[in-house]
Amino acid sequence: MAEAHDAGGAPRPEPGTDDLAPAGASMAGGPRRHGERLPAAFFVLSIVGGLALAVVYWEGGQAQLEGVFLALALGGFGVAMVLWAKRFMPEGPDVEPRGRMGSTPEEIEAFTADFESGEYELERRSLLTKLMLGAGAALGLAVLFPIRSLGPRPGEWMVRSPFRRGMRLVDETGNPVRPEDLRVDGVLTVFPEGDLADEYAQTMLIKLDPGRTFTPRPGRESWTVDGLVAYSKVCTHVGCPVGLYEARFGQLLCPCHQSTFDVYQGAKPVFGPATTSLPQLPLGVDDEGYLIAEGGFSDPIGPGFWNQDRQWERGS
Repeated sequence: MAEAHDAGGAPRPEPGTDDLAPAGASMAGGPRRHGERLPAAFFVLSIVGGLALAVVYWEGGQAQLEGVFLALALGGFGVAMVLWAKRFMPEGPDVEPRGRMGSTPEEIEAFTADFESGEYELERRSLLTKLMLGAGAALGLAVLFPIRSLGPRPGEWMVRSPFRRGMRLVDETGNPVRPEDLRVDGVLTVFPEGDLADEYAQTMLIKLDPGRTFTPRPGRESWTVDGLVAYSKVCTHVGCPVGLYEARFGQLLCPCHQSTFDVYQGAKPVFGPATTSLPQLPLGVDDEGYLIAEGGFSDPIGPGFWNQDRQWERGS
């Protein structure tokens, strides 16, 4: 069988021989095994750094430690890959003269020997491969944790009204509200009883001026009580609190981006970036004379999302 040669004319070793070992070194002589230790050590360092980063972030985070462990994870992985490439990947350059389309039997045999030798080297690097995958997994795990920084899960407020039929309206101190508690053009922020901590349940209760024309949306003619109307306080633009009421114009103003809603026209937007009316809450009075909800909000609370109308649960 013809002996395979590289571009420089030197004979190529057969597959299974220690082709990268220095002259005079044997397979059992440790240079190759010793050569694996350094990249393996950096892969282990990367794994430790990635896991430590995940633990620190899970425990609440500490910027300085996170920076150190991220540097160890990324730096260890990068150094290990460079060492692996320099010590165990085939080196070039390989030169082949041009001019012939076909390959001679000797060239085919040399290619086969090169392919088998490379396959053998990859098999011998199984430890480094496993450590590389472990380092990548540890770093990937650490990268997932910052997702927690995006904020809490949206919860049910996006698809479910915080009010239900019969729930009393209470002020910020938890006291139930009567219709006579508000004067004309008076405004009060109210919540469903027992749920003062839900910022998405904030509702603007407004005493309308009887001298002005109020035009309710079709089907909402009975949603007011003694001139009181209730709208969600969460802006339909980006969710800021619509906390400013201009009684002279009968408009609610969002201070974040100046979206303006006409209270006497079903809280439809008349200015600013908001394009959706504020959800309205149907009102009633219980046997003790306190204001109650006669159902949930008319529409989803806050900024819109693609399938909000299909998922919205008004409640009864």
